Amino acid sequence: MRLVWFRNDLRLADNPALRHGCADEEPVAALFIISPTQWRQHKMAPIRQRFLLAQVDVLGRELAALGIPLHLLRVETFAELPQALADLCRELGVSQLYANQAIELDEQRRDHGVTAALAEQEVSCHWLNGCCVLPPGRVLTGGREMFKVFTPFSRAWLKALDEDGFVIHRAPAPRGEPLPWQPLAERTFVDEMLGELTPDPRWPVGEAEALRRLHAFLEQGVLDYGETRDFPAQGGTSILSPYLAAGIVSPRQCVAALQQRLGARPQSKAQPGFVWLNELIWREFYRHLLVLIPTLSMNRPFKRETAALPWSWDPDAFAAWCEGRTGYPIVDAAMRCLNATGWMHNRLRMIVASFLTKDLHIHWRLGEDYFMSQLIDGDLAANNGGWQWAAGTGADAAPYFRVFNPTTQGQRFDPQGEFIRTWVTELADVPAAYVHQPHDWLRLKGRQDYPVPMVDHAVARVRAIEMFRDLEKT
Repeated sequence: MRLVWFRNDLRLADNPALRHGCADEEPVAALFIISPTQWRQHKMAPIRQRFLLAQVDVLGRELAALGIPLHLLRVETFAELPQALADLCRELGVSQLYANQAIELDEQRRDHGVTAALAEQEVSCHWLNGCCVLPPGRVLTGGREMFKVFTPFSRAWLKALDEDGFVIHRAPAPRGEPLPWQPLAERTFVDEMLGELTPDPRWPVGEAEALRRLHAFLEQGVLDYGETRDFPAQGGTSILSPYLAAGIVSPRQCVAALQQRLGARPQSKAQPGFVWLNELIWREFYRHLLVLIPTLSMNRPFKRETAALPWSWDPDAFAAWCEGRTGYPIVDAAMRCLNATGWMHNRLRMIVASFLTKDLHIHWRLGEDYFMSQLIDGDLAANNGGWQWAAGTGADAAPYFRVFNPTTQGQRFDPQGEFIRTWVTELADVPAAYVHQPHDWLRLKGRQDYPVPMVDHAVARVRAIEMFRDLEKT
């Protein structure tokens, strides 16, 4: 018996572990492990948990139709998992385990423990690359080292992809008679953990939905992506990140679909479609970095010297940021959108991260954790990379003297205040000319229903620059 362990790769197509597990006529079973305590320790958002389990439900039904049973195992923490998995393998008579590699440190330690535990039962483990187009360690400098800077990584990544190529593998063929599938909503141990399992209708699950979104974006938006992606009211992004984070669609499928749409893979900024491809390469870069520098999984900065920065931990200021009551409309709209939907536009992620770290001088770790606790697309590599970029502590970080002005960012990327009015309802009737700095207008109307700015940006900017300059002197 072969066992295929699904993790953040909840799809049938282009799944290396499933493909290799189904490579011959030997019986195959599948597995998904629910680890509620570990998920909470990793700040996994409840909306993401529901999204994952809704997809597991779909996956289990589709596997059952192929004659492959999906076993669900509840194991509270990673520490308990190797023994629990060894017990299941003994019970099922498993001789080989197939899974796609994890890149996060805790997950890698878990998998090392699984390898050791199963070796005692003579069960061989096969770990494959299912999370990246090119596996970590493939894209190297001339000195045979992994990259720490994005631009040369991007060039080398494109060259390596041209050399290696890739194939998108279809879902496996049926392996026997269809099997019954009991929906997760009927399973007590799942219902006890999450309560209402109904997924958010804004985020329908399924590979068909992920591919529909991918192809709709490529047909309607990819050519204008460079011009529209920064405007949250325009909907110019692919909104595929939840499906990539859960592995409902693979990055290889995205690259292949882009290439098919354009007739060739773009190679430079001057070519149509490259701006979106570059975002996929950024995703790869952050994942490769997480393997190269395991301390990134341990709340440590990429730039070690920045650990000495005198960040604030002010709980009241942090709460105001979390709840969207900073007095800066674009920041508040973005945070309220996140809290309501579990998602935030990428330009807004940069704006609110800059505000937390450079205006409030609050430690980026608090923002990183809060995002993970709310985001449906929570992904350690991308989230950590983005936060450290904004804070000035990471790879290819924004220079410390580059501090986003939240007012001018709002004016530039939400010029008519459409996004702001959607989420900051107190400002729904404020004219566009005043919506980014509404306080004088509100005062004239005798209104006090929107908070005054909690900091003076000009003053806060100077303090942020001084923090980094003082660090350079030490």
